[in-house]
Amino acid sequence: MKKLHAYASSLLLATFFAIPVLAGPAADEILVANPYVRAVPAVMENSAAFMTFKNTGTTDHAVVSAASRAAEVVELHTHVKDGEVMRMRQVEKIGIQAGEATVLEPGGLHVMLLGLKQPLSVGSTVQVDLTFGDGSTKSVVAPVKAVGGMHHGTGHGK
Repeated sequence: MKKLHAYASSLLLATFFAIPVLAGPAADEILVANPYVRAVPAVMENSAAFMTFKNTGTTDHAVVSAASRAAEVVELHTHVKDGEVMRMRQVEKIGIQAGEATVLEPGGLHVMLLGLKQPLSVGSTVQVDLTFGDGSTKSVVAPVKAVGGMHHGTGHGK
């Protein structure tokens, strides 16, 4: 009986102290695929970075900010239809649901690089540092590629 009681007590303690597996840092659970930055003529002051985020974890995550030495300001953006015109708008975050992918692409979500510090030539790279809602960070090195326009209208409004 003493052994049974000790076994039951051990089982109860193990159950009581069992800690659910906690999600890891977002930076470890988010894979970044196909990053690139749009090449722009030297007279252009702004560009954008695109990529796909894949959440390999079981917890929703979000990119809440980004930074790059290539630009004075870096913002998270999307496009919205304003009447018949597509306009860029800054967003607070870019969500990445557990087990899902979020695509940043021309005409949709993207990382906006404002006030470029140098021309972006095809074949060069740009480092973009992403910060997630949990405070973890991930650096992405994106090649500069020649791609079509952003499919937006006349304004960059906020």
